[in-house]
Amino acid sequence: MPDTQPLPDNSDFNRLWWHSRRGMLELDVLLIPFLEEAYRDLDKEDQERYKKLLTCEDTDMFEWFMQRGQPDDPDLRRIVDIILTRVQPD
Repeated sequence: MPDTQPLPDNSDFNRLWWHSRRGMLELDVLLIPFLEEAYRDLDKEDQERYKKLLTCEDTDMFEWFMQRGQPDDPDLRRIVDIILTRVQPD
C-alpha cells in the first residue's frame, strides 16, 4: 500500500482519513482509496452513510467486504455495496 497522507485542505476530510485507517490491512486497502478517490463525489446522504460505516467494528466490516454477510442496516448495506461495486465493477 502506498504511503499516502491526508490532504491538507479540509480538517473534516483529514479526520475521516484517519478514521478510515483500521486495524486490518484488508480494510485499509479498501477504505483509504475509496475515501481519497470517491468520497467527495458521493451525495451528502451517502457521505453520512460512510461516516456511519466508520463507527462499525473492523470484524463486521471485514465480513461484509469479503461478502460473507451483509449489514442488517439498509444504510450500511448501501455504502458497503457502493464500495464493493467500485472495487469490483461488473
